[in-house]
Amino acid sequence: MTTALRTVVWIDRPEGAGAELLGGKLGSLVEMTEAGFDVPPAFGITTDAFTVFAESIDLQRIVKERCAGLDLDDLQAVERVSAELAKVIEEAELPRRLVADITAAYEQLEQKTGTPGLPVAVRSSGVSEDLEGASFAGQYDTYLWVCGIDDVLANVRRCWSGVFGPQVLTYRPQDGVPVVDGETLPGMCVGVQQMVQARAAGVMFTLDPLNGDRSKIVLEGCWGLGEGVVKGDVTPDRFRVDKVTLELLASEIGVQAQEYGFDEATREVALLPVEPQRGERPCLSDEEVVAIAELGKRIERHRGVPMDMEWAVDQDGRLHLLQARPETVWAGKPVRSVTGEAGGGAVDRVVAKFLSFGGGTGQ
Repeated sequence: MTTALRTVVWIDRPEGAGAELLGGKLGSLVEMTEAGFDVPPAFGITTDAFTVFAESIDLQRIVKERCAGLDLDDLQAVERVSAELAKVIEEAELPRRLVADITAAYEQLEQKTGTPGLPVAVRSSGVSEDLEGASFAGQYDTYLWVCGIDDVLANVRRCWSGVFGPQVLTYRPQDGVPVVDGETLPGMCVGVQQMVQARAAGVMFTLDPLNGDRSKIVLEGCWGLGEGVVKGDVTPDRFRVDKVTLELLASEIGVQAQEYGFDEATREVALLPVEPQRGERPCLSDEEVVAIAELGKRIERHRGVPMDMEWAVDQDGRLHLLQARPETVWAGKPVRSVTGEAGGGAVDRVVAKFLSFGGGTGQ
């Protein structure tokens, strides 16, 4: 193992690191940070780091042995093998070099933000994720409100074990070749990003997800963390904006009795009650909707393609970009027109399809 390997890379100091080291999610955040967008500070535990770990436990041999003869259509067998591999990874001791490098980076993030025990999101960032024309996003996991280095290290291992989750083992791209074939290990980076203390959060598409209309921007948002939108546990507010004029065209406000937030009693992210008065109000003002749409328009102009994004507005009203990836569901398809206003159910089904590919972060 060469000493030239880079185990930790900061998104604001990538120094030439690309998707092969940072994966799709972190690679995109590097680009957004370099372009001047407001992205919460983060560092990536690179694919090199995963290689160091994998070689320390001879993971490729273990995977090859477990996957030999595995029938990917036998769900029970796939789940058994996935659980066995997760146990191996999550119980393995990390090489000292990785512990030292990750600990130093987390401590630096604490210092940057002035917050000891800083809450962070620990995000899987696969090499095959969030790339233009790809549809692999959403197969890996994100863990929210992780506090302290011990929990960070534990959740890094959980992200690595997600490389062999049942949904990944059984995933076959269009060429029909499984992502995990027992011969090579998929590239996996893990991002560690400051949590946004979100007042409201959600997703945005710089086209209409119902019909692919590129003259519209569609937002969905909820109170608290965006997990409510990503998981579908909360009826979100939905806003449609004209991309050219930034005029707010339509608003559908859902009554929200609950929101995702940090539960001090359990020390975990959970669904918490929303006061009725607040739950009946839009989670965003009209001005905030337009500001988010304007952000989406600028990012689409920067990338040159329709985008699928995640955003959060913090307790002080500051807007943060959490994720940005090229839209893949409508990519390459002709735009179809629809007559009249579509019912919420149809939009819900299309948005659910987007989210199933989107790998929502939930901040």
